[in-house]
Amino acid sequence: MSVFSLLVWGAFFIIVIIKLIGSIRIVPAQKAYIVEYLGKYHKTLKSGFHLLVPFFEKVTYIHDLREEAINVPPQDCFTADNVRVEVDGILYMAVINPEMASYGVTDYRYAAIQLAQTTVRAVIGTLELDRTFEERELINAKIVSVLNEVADHWGIKIFRYEVKNIIPPESVRASMERQLTAERERRALNARSLGDKESRINESEGKKAELVNKSEGEKQKRINEAEGQAAEILSLSKATAHAIETLAAAIAMPGGEEAVKLRVSENFISQIKGIARNDAQVIIPADLTNIDDLMQGLGIDLEQTKKKS
Repeated sequence: MSVFSLLVWGAFFIIVIIKLIGSIRIVPAQKAYIVEYLGKYHKTLKSGFHLLVPFFEKVTYIHDLREEAINVPPQDCFTADNVRVEVDGILYMAVINPEMASYGVTDYRYAAIQLAQTTVRAVIGTLELDRTFEERELINAKIVSVLNEVADHWGIKIFRYEVKNIIPPESVRASMERQLTAERERRALNARSLGDKESRINESEGKKAELVNKSEGEKQKRINEAEGQAAEILSLSKATAHAIETLAAAIAMPGGEEAVKLRVSENFISQIKGIARNDAQVIIPADLTNIDDLMQGLGIDLEQTKKKS
């Protein structure tokens, strides 16, 4: 055998050994290998040890079955009120059918990103600028719904989509900031006015309570004074009634009438003496010897007093 033949057979054996070694595949967990037999889909290798037929079977696609997050690049969208905004997001999905992910679409990641972008533009176009910041959940749900309509054909599953940023133009942002500042100033002014209102109400309530307390105190004072005066009058009337009763009882006793007449005469004479000391002329219209006429002139009726007693 010539040297050339040896080299050819040696090269052949080396190639066979390399192919045999390459036909041994160990598939990691959460991976899927697509195997083709002479250019046609043959089988999908799951995790574990696998041995392929050299020269006839080969691995053409390798898929990761775990959920992955894909950035959706920023794009310009126009809202319903013709304001241009820049929107980007994150798409969460996973391969659930490796065969369809390999043959159902050229590049499922690129296809999902493009469909997400077109859906975002369509949804943003139905919303006004102010609502785009409020309707993030609506945008996310709409994108997930549209993507899941084709996800089965692409062998993937869309779990969720999250809008990262909605960036309006600088002029619009400045206008929004001014509007926000005006709204904050309005709220601050409203809060100050409410505080001033509460302060005035509290002050007026305090004055009202003070006036009520003063009026209640004045009322109670007058009631107490009236009760005191009433008690005083009652005491005086009781004392007067008691004195009258005592006087009547004294008159009714033997010699009582003469004692009263004597007492009245003494008081009358004493009053006359007091008047005379002032060097005044005194006219006595009554007869001092007639005590009964004198007492009647003074308004004292002994008989009537006796009857009352």
